[in-house]
Amino acid sequence: MSRILSQTKSAAVNPLKSSQPLGAALAFLGVEGAMPLFHGSQGCTSFALVLLVRHFKEAIPLQTTAMDEVTTILGGADNLEEAILNIKARTKPKLIGVCTTALVETRGEDTAGDVADIRLKRAQDLPGTEIVLANTPDFEGAIEEGWAKAVTAMIERLTRPGEQVRQSKKIAILPGWNLTVADIEHLRDMIENFGLEPVILPDVSGSLDGTVPERWVTTTYGGTSVEGIRELGTAQYCIAIGEHMRRSAEVLRKVTGVPYVLFQSLTGLKSTDRFVSLLSAISGEPVPAGVRRRRAQLQDALLDGHFHFGGKKIAIAAEPDQLYQLATFFIGMGCEIAAAVTTTDMSKILEKVPAQSVQIGDLGDLETLGASADLLVTHSHGRQAAERLGIPLMRVGFPVFDRLGSQHKPTILYQGIRDLVFEVANIFQANRQAPTREELCPLGKRETPDGSRPSPLSRP
Repeated sequence: MSRILSQTKSAAVNPLKSSQPLGAALAFLGVEGAMPLFHGSQGCTSFALVLLVRHFKEAIPLQTTAMDEVTTILGGADNLEEAILNIKARTKPKLIGVCTTALVETRGEDTAGDVADIRLKRAQDLPGTEIVLANTPDFEGAIEEGWAKAVTAMIERLTRPGEQVRQSKKIAILPGWNLTVADIEHLRDMIENFGLEPVILPDVSGSLDGTVPERWVTTTYGGTSVEGIRELGTAQYCIAIGEHMRRSAEVLRKVTGVPYVLFQSLTGLKSTDRFVSLLSAISGEPVPAGVRRRRAQLQDALLDGHFHFGGKKIAIAAEPDQLYQLATFFIGMGCEIAAAVTTTDMSKILEKVPAQSVQIGDLGDLETLGASADLLVTHSHGRQAAERLGIPLMRVGFPVFDRLGSQHKPTILYQGIRDLVFEVANIFQANRQAPTREELCPLGKRETPDGSRPSPLSRP
């Protein structure tokens, strides 16, 4: 069990984490016809919007209630109502996802009561539009908690309660925030290979996959349908991926009785084998030949790549579940975790991270703790630390804005692990330094009785 070291600094040096509201907005962006709405100031929304646009290189639908000094003092209920009505009139979304910020949370506003009043008073103005509230203050948690809270809120608000007739081939999937567009596409393909029908919530692979629509769309133009969320109770099983999705899966089970299985990571051979075996058991079908072939490819990649991983020191800074995902991958390849830094201590998964200690901190802590590492692993804001230390950087997580295609890189299941092995091995090869003469011939360091050093080629 790793030791969790609390943050002791008064200020963040090169911040690591993104806020809860941003994580909630990202989850709402995985729903078809959705519009995330930040209940706070324009600055909060603008900052999140810039990060999302830079990461995905897409037009991101995101609105704000534009709280100012007066409404901050007197209350923001009117701003919230006006924003919802304007969004409904101009964009006609199927879902408005309200994400609270520190501004209204610190003031102690009853946002849930305000949303309930708006639904009641303005029912005739909001036909066909659902309003879902996620309480996501900036001053605690991070992107991981925001994502999970938004998913839980959508299940609580939209999913039809009670035991329902189950569809034997239908599987509800609750992916963690750290799964890329390519991961979710690959996940869907894997499930469909067994003849099963996945309903993925949220499904960013349908809304943030880099396609260009034929016409301008003011909301999200892909993802999980609102009707699909309502009918989650007809699924035979639920599969949650990541410890932060446990709460959402438990709420779904409480509301509908659908049983769930949680995988803390799918970036490992054993966990992927368990996942594939589960799909085979649910479907009653044998593992397809194509899946077996990809497993064989991964085995070969592990054989080819492990020479480059052995003994390497890795420094990782990421959200808790992604930290666990990556740390277990590197340990499985024969590496050592020299530094593990994360954003918050709210996740139980941190106790399972295979490192001596996990520091709650920022990228300044990563730079200090990872000075002797062979590889830094974090998002694009870690590039300055990598340059100062002269250590290569592997970009993961959010945001990645100085490289293209980060969302199209798979990291899970047989194919994703294979590609991850190749990516890291190639980084090590590209940054390999030629050994010194002393390293090639340790005996050359011996001194003869007369004080001279023998030639490495001479006999002892």
